Amino acid sequence: MAAKNERIVVIGAGIFGLGTALRLKEEGYRLVTVLDRAMPPVPDGSSNDISRVIRFDYGDEVYARMGKEAFDLWKTPAYKEAFHQSGCLWVTQNETPGQPIQPAAEEYSRKTREILTKMGEPWHSVPTVEDCKREFPELTGPLGNPGFYSFFNNSGGWADAGLASARVAARCIAAGVSFISGPDGQVTDFEKKADGTIEAVRTSSGNRITGDKFIVATGAWTASLVPSWNTMVAAAQIVGYMRLTPEEMIRLRNMPVYFNLSTGFFCFPPHDGTNILKVAVHSYGYTHSQDGISAPPAAPPSARANFIPDEAVERLNLGMKDLFPDLEPKGWERVALCWYNDTPTGDFIMDYHPEHKNMFIATGGSGHAFKFLPVIGKYVVGCFEKKLSQDLLQKWKFPTEYKERFQCDVFKGDGSRGGPERRELTPQERERFAGALAAASTRQSKI
Repeated sequence: MAAKNERIVVIGAGIFGLGTALRLKEEGYRLVTVLDRAMPPVPDGSSNDISRVIRFDYGDEVYARMGKEAFDLWKTPAYKEAFHQSGCLWVTQNETPGQPIQPAAEEYSRKTREILTKMGEPWHSVPTVEDCKREFPELTGPLGNPGFYSFFNNSGGWADAGLASARVAARCIAAGVSFISGPDGQVTDFEKKADGTIEAVRTSSGNRITGDKFIVATGAWTASLVPSWNTMVAAAQIVGYMRLTPEEMIRLRNMPVYFNLSTGFFCFPPHDGTNILKVAVHSYGYTHSQDGISAPPAAPPSARANFIPDEAVERLNLGMKDLFPDLEPKGWERVALCWYNDTPTGDFIMDYHPEHKNMFIATGGSGHAFKFLPVIGKYVVGCFEKKLSQDLLQKWKFPTEYKERFQCDVFKGDGSRGGPERRELTPQERERFAGALAAASTRQSKI
């Protein structure tokens, strides 16, 4: 019972932080405080946007079963307001000039179908472009030729991430979770004893917040806050937003989530609240390094910066030509970078830090965590209390084996990424990014 009276400080108000805080209160912990630069949904956090994929199509059985558990909860009253069951279409293809692909995509697709069948979950093959266009007439482009193959799972779709995060934050407040935001909630450092025990966090305002245990759920900012031992890297992925006419909205309303595993390009059904068609690339991304550590900017803008590299704009354009060639000339209303916190294998990290016995790390979303919002707190707290099975505790342990190795040697992913290899933003790109950030800090986003 004494543990339930401990002061728990959760740093980060994304899905790891919110889900954990809510679960802690449900488990009877009395003193839970969440810190972040802004109240959730945090404007530039990876848990905030108009859409995130909801699926349990995985080449890893642990995440497939965990995803099915979450999918069932997305349809319940607590989450269904934000969820749209459009189904997901998963595509693979061969390489083409100017369009690099992920060679592991076909194997990932095969393993995913095998696991779905093992779980008794229905899916069906859509083997040719002609079959695809008959089933989904909204998709009018060449669709991943040459070498096209796809399968469809109706048990999937997308969620309005900002709305879902806001609703969970409201449940946290109703449950008695305390929030500290703004400069008082922006953690910059930790106060440590000689044995590594954390006594307090320091914030950008100079505020000092003490606690008994500290849960670091800071996503892509984590490696810039705590020693990461080469277990994670912040990588920026590219996103494009295109405004549609009312007629275009009607035309595309019934499309599925389209995901090309080979190229990484994916597209959501249009968002009713904004009339926006959102596309992105699930790739290895771009790093933004200082002193050898990649991290997003620390300053809290009111909206994401309207910037991606020029080559990335072309990649989004290629994806649109492949899917909706008549819409590609419209151009992008805005573009953005979405920050992943990647781990070498794509597995989450939910474990105590090896050097700090009262610091628990909950991160490593690797671009696929949001869908688990309804259940992530259960699994984080299970690791926090060391009550999960040994298999799961081992899967999500803080890795120590990468400490002395080069990042390029260890970050292989889970086979679901498409497109080109990761690279650092050039000095010119960083300058343009900084300018776009400055502009973003003076406006509120409509998207």
